[in-house]
Amino acid sequence: MIKTAMILAAGKGTRMRASAQDPPKPLTEIGGESLLSRMLGRLETAEIETIVVNVHHKAEAIEAALAQYSGQAQLVVSNERDALLETGGGVKRALAHLAPDGQTSGFLVANGDVLWREESPVLESFLASFDPQKMDALLLLAPRTQATGYDGTGDYTLRPDGQVARKTEREADYIFAGVQILSPSLFAAMPEGAFSLNQIYDLAQSQGRLYGHVLDGLWMHVGTPEGRAEAEAAL
Repeated sequence: MIKTAMILAAGKGTRMRASAQDPPKPLTEIGGESLLSRMLGRLETAEIETIVVNVHHKAEAIEAALAQYSGQAQLVVSNERDALLETGGGVKRALAHLAPDGQTSGFLVANGDVLWREESPVLESFLASFDPQKMDALLLLAPRTQATGYDGTGDYTLRPDGQVARKTEREADYIFAGVQILSPSLFAAMPEGAFSLNQIYDLAQSQGRLYGHVLDGLWMHVGTPEGRAEAEAAL
């Protein structure tokens, strides 16, 4: 049972073309609720007991929002004010909370700008599909045909056995949806300081231990003002 999770909320969200007065991207409201609040609620519904949130850009605003949280999960702030560690470095800094007492089972990591409209409980089925006997990383994938605000060419191909591979052709059918389950063992070979979680995915793929789980719902890319408008319309 996975009981720990992290929300990556330290990024600057520059693609949103935000002004100095705008809130940090995780506090962007879609349909009257912030992205951060939506993810906190979904993690708690999935029975996550400890949620780490890293902060860097406009950290005080994120911390103020977390102070309003009234749920049952324990919140832990991972402070990256000194230096932005990118996605992988941020997770590595928080490992003591994500894998306490040397536990070797996986933990969940979600980008701070993830949004979807689900047809069935997404996180519950995603967590249930993680098999640590054969997986070191499980990625939530969205079909390109079930996405709004996205004009890219996809990220991964999915094999019948559930293994995924980074695309080698011009296009791929699946988009990485910004949620993953990771084994702490993957981080032993990673450098100190800033690095991307893409290095983690590539390591797991090279060992035949990178798998995918397809989202049952509509994934919404809100990385731009146009994507935000489409998500508002979809909700």
